[in-house]
Amino acid sequence: MKITKGGSADSAKGPSDYFTGHVRIDAPFSTSEPARTGGATVTFEPGARTAWHTHPLGQTLIVTSGLGWVQREGGPKEEIRPGDIVWFEPGEKHWHGATDRTAMTHIAIAESVDGSPVTWLEHVSDADYGA
Repeated sequence: MKITKGGSADSAKGPSDYFTGHVRIDAPFSTSEPARTGGATVTFEPGARTAWHTHPLGQTLIVTSGLGWVQREGGPKEEIRPGDIVWFEPGEKHWHGATDRTAMTHIAIAESVDGSPVTWLEHVSDADYGA
């Protein structure tokens, strides 16, 4: 058993290679092999979002506060609220983040393949984000 105490890890800024706007990453967690699950609590300030990306084994988001948007490639931008759970299929190209006026926090959970839980792609343009 492993207990990671709340507040025991420093908050980190979401890297600009993978995020647009102000993003804070808290409480990152991972498991040891043979398990391969990891994740974090991620807070997006208004207008902040991920770049387009995929996950080899999919991703689950659990919205804990605020108001956000998610979009998969070719689909509409959809609103997410506290209590919503979002599942992205393995390999599904998508992005997620806050709305343009409200911050949003979610817990993100994904599994790794060959040590990687994500493949980062291009940034979501301001035009696509605002559409």
